[in-house]
Amino acid sequence: MILRKLIKDMDVQRMGGNLDIEISGIAYDSRKVKEGDLFVAMKGEKFNGHDFINDAIKKGAVAIVYEHDISDFGFRPELDSGSDFNSTIRNQQSTISFISVRDSRKALAYISNNFYGKPSDKLTVIGITGTNGKTTTTYLIKSILESWGKEVGLIGTINYLIKNRVYVAPHTTPEALEFHGLLSEMLSSNCSHVVTEVSSHALSQKRVDYANFNVAVFTNLTREHLDFHITMENYFDAKKRLFEELLSDDGAAVINLDNSYGKILYEIISRKSQRVTDKSESRITHHASRTLTYGLEKGADVVAVNIKNSSDGLSFKIEFKGESYDIESSLMGVPNVYNILSAVGTAIALNVPWDVIRDGIKRMGHVTGRFEKVDIGQDFLAIVDYAHTEDALERLILTANEIKKQQSSREAEKHYTYNASRIIHRASRRIITVFGCGGDRDRGKRPRMGDIATRLSDYVVITSDNPRSEDPLEIIKEIEYGVSRRNYLIMPDRKEAIEKAVEMADAGDIVLVAGKGHEDYQEIEDVRHIFRDRDVLEEAIKSRFKNSDT
Repeated sequence: MILRKLIKDMDVQRMGGNLDIEISGIAYDSRKVKEGDLFVAMKGEKFNGHDFINDAIKKGAVAIVYEHDISDFGFRPELDSGSDFNSTIRNQQSTISFISVRDSRKALAYISNNFYGKPSDKLTVIGITGTNGKTTTTYLIKSILESWGKEVGLIGTINYLIKNRVYVAPHTTPEALEFHGLLSEMLSSNCSHVVTEVSSHALSQKRVDYANFNVAVFTNLTREHLDFHITMENYFDAKKRLFEELLSDDGAAVINLDNSYGKILYEIISRKSQRVTDKSESRITHHASRTLTYGLEKGADVVAVNIKNSSDGLSFKIEFKGESYDIESSLMGVPNVYNILSAVGTAIALNVPWDVIRDGIKRMGHVTGRFEKVDIGQDFLAIVDYAHTEDALERLILTANEIKKQQSSREAEKHYTYNASRIIHRASRRIITVFGCGGDRDRGKRPRMGDIATRLSDYVVITSDNPRSEDPLEIIKEIEYGVSRRNYLIMPDRKEAIEKAVEMADAGDIVLVAGKGHEDYQEIEDVRHIFRDRDVLEEAIKSRFKNSDT
């Protein structure tokens, strides 16, 4: 694509060089630059792309987009009285086009969208944001849309899917270049719909800017990522961008009204819609007229009632506009009721028929690492879950307590007439939780998670998660500051901790292994080692079988 066309109408501070050159590709990592590429220099978490402008030129970059004064990085082009660089750029720089922008990240999103032909304009794009529930919600929506006969692409934490093709997901939401590239590939593969998780990092770093979102979903907001956002207000402001800046003119917002930040978001949208607006604000007004709320409390548009939760799954009714609809799912726990409600709200916004909605929900199996059962014939329930925030851990253990209570009640009713001693045994089912906290992340949640785990579990094995560059024992010490009971054991080796939990489990107990979910590695001293909770849990159960046979 011609450079002039690529940057047409972009917010440019100044530019110089030949704008009619052909751009064959885009890169923001100098190591990936190829001959004829445009290189976007931007600051990353560890490196500043402006330091590598010369490297990009040596590798064949013909245009440079930059955010800072490049004289600070070894380039000293003279400027004339206008906005362009003049012809005195020396040596190889005389053949390079330079474009100065206020925000390199926003420029990358703009250029990427143009380079790939604005693919989101030809797709129905659904974005899900929130602290917890994004991944399961994307899979639920995907299942509903596929039941409707649609070809669907998915971008999320576990992997990226283009119909049935699976790609590794290095980030929940990829950088702008990859994001728009994925949308383009999905369009080329005849996908009509794309469901994507939209992380707060992605929103802060403008990775999804210039994408056309048709539906935006807000699941919840609880403490997380404060190492990056610093305050909850900043965190919320990042999430809010999806609804205030990136939702299309005829888009719909789907909001969890039971969450305090969901209420705030809904009120913000409602206040703007009630204001007498001029043409510049008509977009926000239209959004508000397309807002659907959901929850367990009366007052939401889509409400779940008569919830029945067991180790076999969920059943409940959804009330919407005076009608009632039966829902069945193999997913477990109240958190998944919310995930189902958010998917249903999205489907309603897209005019999906109710029989299709119910079929899509019923057909969807488990999501890897999300309340995932590990069952190889043992007499206790074993669960792997990604819960790595205080809210997610609390919801996980509360869900296990619900299942424990219902199973104990059923067993008591079944055996009451002839086996009182068994009633006592069944009623004493235990929840054994294995968890740790990640290193180089928000330290404030560690004692809170220690409190939640020891208060809500019968027994806890505190271990390592991904300590990264931190000392695992120091992380565990901070978790210990918050414990509410002395019902825990410390085992820093995660494999040994899982094995210990399995060894402790009696018939009817529930073993929860929390924190890593789908991850297939453990990061220690900044080195990733192969490690998968499910595999370790399965091996521990098998070893227990072998020991019991000898």
